[in-house]
Amino acid sequence: MPPETQRDAAEQSEGDDTDEGAVVRLLRSAYLEEMETVMNYQTNAIVLDGVRAEEIKENLRADIQEELGHAEMLGERLEQLGERPPGSVEFDAVQDSLQPPADSTDVLAVIDGVLDAESDAVDTYRELVDAAEAADDPVTEDLAVGILADEEAHRSEFRGFAKEYRSE
Repeated sequence: MPPETQRDAAEQSEGDDTDEGAVVRLLRSAYLEEMETVMNYQTNAIVLDGVRAEEIKENLRADIQEELGHAEMLGERLEQLGERPPGSVEFDAVQDSLQPPADSTDVLAVIDGVLDAESDAVDTYRELVDAAEAADDPVTEDLAVGILADEEAHRSEFRGFAKEYRSE
């Protein structure tokens, strides 16, 4: 499920239709997406079973720290803009495909969920880059470009895992 639900929640709390308002809405949405990703990566890194799962679990654990770092940078940018990062009351889970699979050995289901989450993140950061450019906010634009590069690298890595698992 795309992160529109997070964006809708962010838009309700930030009714500003200016370019700057769009930047704040997208920063808040991206922050919530990163926090949800951390939760789902952590859970999947714990519950996946089997010898084949170990490499994926290790990658998820490493990515948790990077995603948490993204959330921290987004939250700090919001604070710099005179806003605050959203709290849990503003959170609406949307990553249905990244939920732990019923079969804890279904590594491919987790890989596919990661691909969905990373694709949604890429879309969000591309939108944030555009919004920051329109708002003449080079600091946010630079932040979004940097995180976008990380998300594209994660997606590429998990595309490789998917290819391996599907060819077996």
